[in-house]
Amino acid sequence: MTSDPPARRRRGPRAVPASTSGGSEAEYGDILAVLGQQLGEKVAEVAATADPGGRRRLKGVHFEYAADPKAVHDMAGGSGYSLASNWFTQLLAQLAVANSITKSQLCVFLFVAGGQVPGTGVTPYTQQEITDGLNRIAAQKGGKMITRSTVNRAVQALCGYNWVEKAGRGRIQLNVRLWFHGNSTAQHDVLAEIAGRHEHDVEAFPYAVGPQGAHQEELDLDFGAAAEYRGRKRTG
Repeated sequence: MTSDPPARRRRGPRAVPASTSGGSEAEYGDILAVLGQQLGEKVAEVAATADPGGRRRLKGVHFEYAADPKAVHDMAGGSGYSLASNWFTQLLAQLAVANSITKSQLCVFLFVAGGQVPGTGVTPYTQQEITDGLNRIAAQKGGKMITRSTVNRAVQALCGYNWVEKAGRGRIQLNVRLWFHGNSTAQHDVLAEIAGRHEHDVEAFPYAVGPQGAHQEELDLDFGAAAEYRGRKRTG
């Protein structure tokens, strides 16, 4: 008597190839092909159940790809982009309308803010370089130009407002709570470094924001001391 033949094992779905560290296009193509085959087999089973004759066949599988979430912003120029406080952006406009900030101060600040080295909040411009940079278009069009002495006075005023501070060797440190070119991790590192230079004084740069006499809102800051949240206070 012969033994019965071994029972035929039911084959399951083909295993999906494991991805490698290389992650080549060919490997992704193989994975998609296997997924497509498995999806086709499943659809065919459903179709066969609905139609006992099994006459329906899968014509094809369509894949749709969503937009890449890592796509970068499309910004004009080759200098990238920075993040700015919306409150501060509106404050700039309000101060300009109220003539509480001079045109030269506004122009110097914006020029410095746009020239930050990414991740540092520092602009490596001397006052002469700021002057030359601001006058570049005016020189081409024969318009009114700003002087070095005016730039110097504007920088002094901006330091008084705590929007910038001099960092030595022709560098200007921007208040990175107002305007920053970099991610949040870099910003917190810069804030910690600045706070260390100012002995964590909440009334010092970059936390005290001016100019004095302008209507503004100042955020309550907590540096670890147990204090109740008091919301926002107005200083003027």
